[in-house]
Amino acid sequence: MMAHEIVIIVEGLTDKRQIEKIITDDVAIVCTNGTLGVEKFDDLLETYDLDNKNVLIFVDEDYSGIKLRKQLRHELPHAEHIYVSSEYREVATTPEHVLATALLSKRIAVNPIFLI
Repeated sequence: MMAHEIVIIVEGLTDKRQIEKIITDDVAIVCTNGTLGVEKFDDLLETYDLDNKNVLIFVDEDYSGIKLRKQLRHELPHAEHIYVSSEYREVATTPEHVLATALLSKRIAVNPIFLI
């Protein structure tokens, strides 16, 4: 079992890296790499104890992200969702101050330099 109480689920490594540089909280950031089969989801569920953690879903506002969000909403009904504007479409390309504000709204500590 992981020590992190908060798990953020993202699609890709670039999303993960973008979020990692903004947050100061000790959270686990998990990449799904876009798709999530039953076996892979079960592995994530067990590895990160997702049923017993505060889970945040932070995926792109494109076809694959919306599809993944729908799947995760079904599998993890207790998870909270963070949305990027359809103007930016992707977590990785969303301006850092917008990401920081979105994360802060979910009680994730961020480096204040990104709130400017």
